[in-house]
Amino acid sequence: MTHVVLESCIRCKYTDCVDVCPVDCFREGPNFLTIDPDECIDCAVCIPECPVNAIVPEEDVPGNQQHMIKINADLSRKWPSITKRKGPLPDADEWKDRTDKLSELIR
Repeated sequence: MTHVVLESCIRCKYTDCVDVCPVDCFREGPNFLTIDPDECIDCAVCIPECPVNAIVPEEDVPGNQQHMIKINADLSRKWPSITKRKGPLPDADEWKDRTDKLSELIR
């Protein structure tokens, strides 16, 4: 199994999770992070680090977020690896509690 980044990461892109990942499975896009399903070892150390609860095991992805499994897989093939924490997006705090952010995803 792998872990999946959900819509709640869109327009926030907190990178606390990146620092703890032992296999560097995170990929970085303009306003979102993904997890490469081929690299993730299902260790779960990233889950408690995410301040917006955007990371879950694949088997726990809610029904209204199932599309994020494919999005993570597809975008992780295109985007570069991120291995060090960076600051969140400038307006992350304004976006962190919003829902239904898929239309904001920059691919």
